[in-house]
Amino acid sequence: MAGGKLSPRQKMINLMYLVFIAMMALNMSKEVLSAFGLMNEKLVDSNQIATERNTAFMAGLAEKASEQPEKYTPLKEKADKISQLSNEFNAYIDQVKTEILEGTDDPKDYETMDKSVTLDEKWFEGGNKTAAANEFVEKVNTYRDGVASAIREVKEVDAAVANDVEKTFATGEVKNRDGRPVDWLKYNFEGFPMVASITKLTQMQADVKTTESKVLSALLAGQQASELSFSNYEAIVVPDKTAFFSGETFKGRVVLGRFDATLKPTKVEVNGKEQTKVENGQIMLEFPAGNVGEQDVKGELQFKEGDSTVTIPIKSSYAVIPKPNSAVIAADKMNVVYRGVSNPMTISIPGVPAVNASAPGLKKLGGAGKYVMDVTTVKAREVNIQVSGKLPNGSTVSDSKKFRIKDIPRPVGTVRGEDGSVKMPRNGLEIASVGAILPDFDFDIKLKVTGFKFKVEGQPTVSVNGGRLNSQAVAALRKAKRGSTVQIIDINAQLTTNSGYKLKKISPVIVELTN
Repeated sequence: MAGGKLSPRQKMINLMYLVFIAMMALNMSKEVLSAFGLMNEKLVDSNQIATERNTAFMAGLAEKASEQPEKYTPLKEKADKISQLSNEFNAYIDQVKTEILEGTDDPKDYETMDKSVTLDEKWFEGGNKTAAANEFVEKVNTYRDGVASAIREVKEVDAAVANDVEKTFATGEVKNRDGRPVDWLKYNFEGFPMVASITKLTQMQADVKTTESKVLSALLAGQQASELSFSNYEAIVVPDKTAFFSGETFKGRVVLGRFDATLKPTKVEVNGKEQTKVENGQIMLEFPAGNVGEQDVKGELQFKEGDSTVTIPIKSSYAVIPKPNSAVIAADKMNVVYRGVSNPMTISIPGVPAVNASAPGLKKLGGAGKYVMDVTTVKAREVNIQVSGKLPNGSTVSDSKKFRIKDIPRPVGTVRGEDGSVKMPRNGLEIASVGAILPDFDFDIKLKVTGFKFKVEGQPTVSVNGGRLNSQAVAALRKAKRGSTVQIIDINAQLTTNSGYKLKKISPVIVELTN
């Protein structure tokens, strides 16, 4: 174009055209490279969303398996296997992409990724595939065969799902546009720009995520389809109440595990008699409750399913109890109540949903049958609790119980949390706190020491306010001889929750000085 017998001016014009055409081609190439890069970014974002969706699915399946292990554990094991294969293969592709991009200054500068040399040197050397290339193909084969095999082991899943996986990740020879067979890896990756190969690898990851999602959905859909069969129904006996009195009529229903208002069995037989009353898919039962004790409910439901009959057995039981004539009253801690504390009580009558209870200091709490009793101001040594309630038939039952009232046991004085006879150094006693406890008492009660007397051998007794030695007591302590004993007596304390209650005399503490 620039040769021949042309004027210098024409040669320059022709050369400029060549440069212009080259620049247009170069710009188009950069646009294509950028398009591949943008496609890769969108695929990465899409893969992240798919990962989150599949993770949520696995978490939901794990919850179902924990709630109903017999039904969902085999399904979860297959899902775990498929998820593991997908995660391992996806991580391997990430590793390959990282190796290809190694040495790239900016992984998003797509216009510079127009060469194929990096991947060609890694996978294709002298026209032959390298060990790394064979490893990549083997990884694809392992993923494909592992997932397809796991799917075919689940009879509820259509085999077409496994066929689709094998087709998507096939690595056999492919035909080029001339119709000639070409190696799969060379056909897809040899000689392509780096950004195109990166995008193809990301697309493979997208296929992995899509396959995982498709397979997991197919597993669950297969399970749900299986559950719709009548063979997976369970007959449930629902009595109107959990126990019946002798002479009453049993009332209840037999329902299926999946409620369906349009569902009607062909035949229902319970305890040898045919039942015909059906309402909203529930078989209504009514027959004598029987004698006191546990009674069985046995029978079967029959349904037509195609040309065959499906039989679902009915097996349950209920308890028949005698009518109550006395209340059950028990102190939650022991068989007595104590002054100065809130005594928790449980008051109920078997078979009666609500009762009325009254006694001095008795107060009802929020829970069913829960009360608290405070007998601090009761002068007597016993308290009588009256209880009454109405039975389902409208009759009233009542009873009463007496409880002994006792004072809080005698507290024990402590120094540094130790009681009785204690050994400790002089400086330890100077900073130690004096306290009081109620050993072996069932209530968790805190005592606050308000004062005590401090006696050192050969020194006047010192009165102390509060729970620690004052300056006078410390001065007396420092005059004590090594090995001598110090007495903490007349300890005064009060309940932190009831300062008006008068405690019994608190036992003293004897301290032997070790220095």
